[in-house]
Amino acid sequence: MADAQSESTAEVRPEDEKLPLWPTIVYGVQHVLTMYGGIIAPPLVMGQAAGLSTSDIGMLITCCLFIGGLATLLQTLGIPFFGSKLPLVQGVSFSGVAMMLAILDDGGGLPRIFGAVIVSSVIGLLLAPFFAVLLRFFPPVVRGVVIVMVGTSLLPVAGGWAMGSDAEAADYGSVANIGLAALSLLLVVVLSKFGSAAVSRLSILISLVVSTAVAAVLGMADFSAVPEGPVFALPQPFVLGPPTFDAPAIISMMILVLVTFTETTADILAVGEVVGTKVDSKRVAAGLRADMLSSAVSPVFNSFTQSAFAQNVGLVAITKVSSRFVVAAGGVVLVVLGAFPVLGRVVAAIPTPVLGGVGIALFGTVAASGIHTLAKADLGDSLNLLLVAISLFFGMLPMVQPEIYAQFPSWFQVIFQSGISSATIMAVVLNVFFHHLGRRSREPFAAE
Repeated sequence: MADAQSESTAEVRPEDEKLPLWPTIVYGVQHVLTMYGGIIAPPLVMGQAAGLSTSDIGMLITCCLFIGGLATLLQTLGIPFFGSKLPLVQGVSFSGVAMMLAILDDGGGLPRIFGAVIVSSVIGLLLAPFFAVLLRFFPPVVRGVVIVMVGTSLLPVAGGWAMGSDAEAADYGSVANIGLAALSLLLVVVLSKFGSAAVSRLSILISLVVSTAVAAVLGMADFSAVPEGPVFALPQPFVLGPPTFDAPAIISMMILVLVTFTETTADILAVGEVVGTKVDSKRVAAGLRADMLSSAVSPVFNSFTQSAFAQNVGLVAITKVSSRFVVAAGGVVLVVLGAFPVLGRVVAAIPTPVLGGVGIALFGTVAASGIHTLAKADLGDSLNLLLVAISLFFGMLPMVQPEIYAQFPSWFQVIFQSGISSATIMAVVLNVFFHHLGRRSREPFAAE
């Protein structure tokens, strides 16, 4: 009887909560709106760099939405050995764009990238359990650093959105754009403070809708492109040609796989801390396998490497809605957007300054969750304090000095240009050096 009761208690997890249908759908849409700008950016950049036509770029974006939705369903709902069953939204990460552009510059076009993604993802699928074993090297002091960097590394994204996203536009950084971003942020703050529990949880979505309506009245939102193009169109396999397989490209993409492992592990740990649920090496391995399986299938339907989106971790933290089924509903919405391009064009019309305002709240909340995790570590220990100091500043270097690694090889840039992966690597290395190798020095460093 006692065993049955303890088993029943163990099965009750915050992420397994099931909400009524309509709140589930609404909160799911909120997740999609939060990450929409991030998921369409990589195919937009890659399509333009590959010289694709406007219609082909639109097709590329639609495919990324469709596959991102399926990958989200796999990650949140899970099947045996695949999926962390945590509220994580999946999609094409921007962290791999630099490496893919380098492969594109060497010739072979997008089919060469697709082939490299397929092979590297299959190899990554085999390596995932071994990478997950390294979770023992992620104590609170390391996890805290990683989660703080997940939030702070997204600050330039929020800033770019607030300024208007397009640096070549005449109104980039204008008072109007910054004011619109400030409005969306102010709405989040006011609704969180004075709204009912339901309104507070929907503060991001309400802010997006109201701020977009204000932008439309002021002539700052353009919905003219919504009627253009097909209403319904399912992604077709290998529209841009069959994949080609090239050893240097595959090796390059393996570096991206390792970066994806690092960032997804960080996001799994972060959302675990936010939700308040247990995350062990088996769960991390299942999440990484879901990433790699999705990434291996993704190029068949003209998409790229899949990974978790950090900004949605912030949304979970703000709304306190921990249900993975809510995020699964967001995955369904992504699939629908991928099958109905007209809906995607409606969402794409949300002005980026609006996204920038809510992004400040979302990304800052992730960083604050990292600080909360750091509070569990013994920062009175001088070695831990030094670990945090060096790792955070090492991770922030490419943010404040974007050209710091410009003279380094492209594979090095892919790894260390990412604040998340560079801070994570430094934190893990220092943790091993300080706490797992040789005799521990008592007071190598002190801060008053």
